[in-house]
Amino acid sequence: MAPRCWRWWHWSAWRRTRPPPAGSTPSVWQQFSTQEQGPQICVVGSGPAGFYTTQHLLKHHPRAHVDIYEKQLVPFGLVRFGVAPDHPEVKNVINTFTQTARSDRCAFRGNVVVGRDVAVSELQAAYHAVVLSYGAEDHQALEIPGEELPGVFSARAFVGWYNGLPENRELAPDLSCDTAVILGQGNVALDVARILLTPPGHLEKTDITEAALGVLRQSRVKTVWIVGRRGPLQVAFTIKELREMIQLPGTRPMLDPADFLGLQDRIKELPRQRKRLTELLLRTATEKPGAEEAARQASAARTWGLRFFRSPQQVLPSPNGRRVAGIRL
Repeated sequence: MAPRCWRWWHWSAWRRTRPPPAGSTPSVWQQFSTQEQGPQICVVGSGPAGFYTTQHLLKHHPRAHVDIYEKQLVPFGLVRFGVAPDHPEVKNVINTFTQTARSDRCAFRGNVVVGRDVAVSELQAAYHAVVLSYGAEDHQALEIPGEELPGVFSARAFVGWYNGLPENRELAPDLSCDTAVILGQGNVALDVARILLTPPGHLEKTDITEAALGVLRQSRVKTVWIVGRRGPLQVAFTIKELREMIQLPGTRPMLDPADFLGLQDRIKELPRQRKRLTELLLRTATEKPGAEEAARQASAARTWGLRFFRSPQQVLPSPNGRRVAGIRL
């Protein structure tokens, strides 16, 4: 592991005028006048929130200097480690963030964990302002029996695995089963489903990690169920993500028309975006596809479906208790 940057710059990087800390070396302690210098600001987290904050500060405060602290060795957070590898256009914002990072008034300090390498109180003492813009440090537990079984993964860990996040690179999910269940019906749920079902030949053209691609080549998953606690009117994914799933090569959707009874009369009352999304769901579930689409679906080897109004009650173990075998909803 690389040395932590906190040790590289130590007290000499502190910006505000104040007595040197106990034990510091006077030769490296530099006094800066806040009357002569602009505001010195610390941003914790180098994901989109951190970089957009930095952009705003540098644009609207011409004399401001921003230090960005990041626990990873590299910047960009979820743009680098959270965006699906088959969505490269979303990652284009990295180009803008890179220009921000190259500013003479911006410094990136990677491999620094706030709370371990430096305390928030120390940052508050060193800067005029401290902005905490880091993301979730862990997943939210379901708190149901069996969720600790091997084979149960948080979306945070699974997405980090196929995107090469260092802390998740050893995840090594066992995809030797024929069915996967995803709890949640947002864009991340559809990202995970799409990665599980996309033909490896298509994924080879993305920036997915070689380790993840190797596991996905051996995957036996043929069916993915995407389960939500609420109904079709409350799904959190966007119409773009849904279209991608419907048109995913080698797959066909399985939507139960009974789940959409009565929605036709309510669609006209919905906001425009929700209306278009619900109409697409309704057409997919109830209308007979055209000849070309029907032929494509007939030849599909993999399927995916949505299940509504279901809450997880228990993760079921295999007979030997060593891994997950099912889920009770």
